[in-house]
Amino acid sequence: MTSHRPFGLPAAALLLLAVVGCSSTDAAAPVPVPSPPAEEAAFCRALHEELPKTLSGFDRNDPEPESDLTAGWGNGAIVLRCGVPRPEKMSDPQAQGLEVNGVGWMLEVRDSDGPRFTSTYRKAYVEVSLDERFAHDTGPLTGLAGPVARAVPKSL
Repeated sequence: MTSHRPFGLPAAALLLLAVVGCSSTDAAAPVPVPSPPAEEAAFCRALHEELPKTLSGFDRNDPEPESDLTAGWGNGAIVLRCGVPRPEKMSDPQAQGLEVNGVGWMLEVRDSDGPRFTSTYRKAYVEVSLDERFAHDTGPLTGLAGPVARAVPKSL
């Protein structure tokens, strides 16, 4: 006697599991929204309007909660926060920095993620966090330097 196993049900279950496992939402992870003074917030709102729709091959996908003070690309691959407090590391004479297209950035190396950069000598601090794919790549700063330079004036 031959036993027949119902292949339709397990196949359908596997297909459903595969679809659920591979599906993702387009929502980026929540990001803390800075609380800058009004003047800095105005620069940040102007920056928000200048930011590119794509950056380093990633589409813009702003994090939650929605704010003119934050932006993101690639579901968290690149996250920008404007109006952050001045990082303590900026007081360290050994802090590493670089200039990209006229905008100065201080580098912070993070153990578990990619680098974080904070703009220097601007009337509002702009923080850019990159995931581990950018451990040795400052490419996103090239796409952000122009908007930062246009929207956030230099400070003395």
